[in-house]
Amino acid sequence: MIRRHMVWLVMMGFLATLVGCGELGKVDQGRVVAYDKEKGLVTLIRDAKHEVQNPDYSHLPPVTYEIPKNPNEMGPEPKAGQRMKLDVKRKQIVIYDSASKNFKTIDIQPIDEQDNIGKNHPLVTDPETGKPKKFPIVDRNKKQITIYSARQKILETFSVPEEYFSLPDSTWDAGDEVRIYYKEEGKALRLMNITKTDIYKK
Repeated sequence: MIRRHMVWLVMMGFLATLVGCGELGKVDQGRVVAYDKEKGLVTLIRDAKHEVQNPDYSHLPPVTYEIPKNPNEMGPEPKAGQRMKLDVKRKQIVIYDSASKNFKTIDIQPIDEQDNIGKNHPLVTDPETGKPKKFPIVDRNKKQITIYSARQKILETFSVPEEYFSLPDSTWDAGDEVRIYYKEEGKALRLMNITKTDIYKK
């Protein structure tokens, strides 16, 4: 993954040279919390650590970019989600609350936890079709939520206080992680969907 990261940066520099830029652009990276396809806008929470296996999505305020004008400079469209962190030890989930534009830590009541669940495990991928199952699973009748973290290899079922079940399902989903190359603030020249390339990063 580190090698792929370096290759991508080299390609960005090469692209900047080709288009006659006198100054190299910058790279930004984070988790998508909002994506407006019609307006061509993507909003993300930056990774404060820049560590591949141990990201820290805690940088506020969120930043919004116009997606690349050239469709060839954009990978798969990003999926938005509000889950920033699953902490099984502390029995907490951290979400981004768009209304307050801040983070919220929610205590969870674990119901079932499956560890070491790789991306090809039958609990998360249909063995017949080979397609990943859709998460989160929100059962408002049973008052439980099931999420899968590919990076942590954890399949977790839990409950939360009653008031949180009125929130949309995307609250419990991790948005795609994207990497953006830009020269002008707020305007992406290239957008790479890392999650769609490396599924473990969710």
